[in-house]
Amino acid sequence: MIDPVILFFVLGITAGLLRTELRLPAAVYEFVTIVLLLAIGLKGGVELAKQPLAELVPQMLAVVVMGSVLALAAFPVLRFLGRLPRADAASVAAHYGSVSVGTFAVAVAWLGSRGIPFEEHMPLLLVVLEVPAILVGIVLARGVTRATKWDSVLREVFLGKGIVLLLGGLLIGWAAGPDGVAPLEPLFVDLFKGILALFLLEMGLITAAQVGGLRRHGVFLAAFGVGMPLCSALVGTGTGWLLGLSVGGTAVLATLAASASYIAVPAAMRISVPEANPTLSLSASLGITFPFNVLLGIPIYHAMAVWAHG
Repeated sequence: MIDPVILFFVLGITAGLLRTELRLPAAVYEFVTIVLLLAIGLKGGVELAKQPLAELVPQMLAVVVMGSVLALAAFPVLRFLGRLPRADAASVAAHYGSVSVGTFAVAVAWLGSRGIPFEEHMPLLLVVLEVPAILVGIVLARGVTRATKWDSVLREVFLGKGIVLLLGGLLIGWAAGPDGVAPLEPLFVDLFKGILALFLLEMGLITAAQVGGLRRHGVFLAAFGVGMPLCSALVGTGTGWLLGLSVGGTAVLATLAASASYIAVPAAMRISVPEANPTLSLSASLGITFPFNVLLGIPIYHAMAVWAHG
């Protein structure tokens, strides 16, 4: 049985392709995004309060390495097989080394609906995984020169809306603990799936709008948009197994590795690599990879995790 939240995504894509008048008001989409990001952060922060942060440092370092490696691995494929210009190849590689909050939220809902437990501090790894690929992408695009506006880049990366809300939610949940966050649960816990459904409806509409950007490099980007997540998921599965994560935690990490950013990285690339064509990156990440992960990928990544744990 298909999860209803996935059907909201399908509805959005269908409505967008049919060019209907369906639109989520900008203010509503902004509200939905804020609630979704804060909810993910709060949940991770509450669990973070239950365990020493020092025990999580090895996992944090591991995902930093993983995100960097994924971006570095994607670049030569895009540059030499896809024959993309250097700036475009670096930008797309950065998207695929980073992470999709929306995909993470769907994975959490998918596992929750099936009663599959996972480590509750995974939102912390989500936040950590946002950053390294952006820095790698900038270096791949232009190297390290005096012209690189590192102050603007770092400000966009660390003070962008997504990071601030996720990290802010984590810190609030960590400081308040389970009892302190309990009064907020009607909004951030009880309504989570409903908020996610509205988010996926809008993402479906946005995805449909990106399909037109696949014209010139469509065949290659379509193959890359499916093949890269599957390869990245294998890396994420292996990393989760080595870190001793549970089956559910390994599946979440595999999903994070397989996802591609469409919030933090586009904003950072716009500042640091303005010559890169954002249509290519968003067409691949939103037009191909996000639908693939939401509709088919997450069950595959869970199966990988089950296989890895024997």
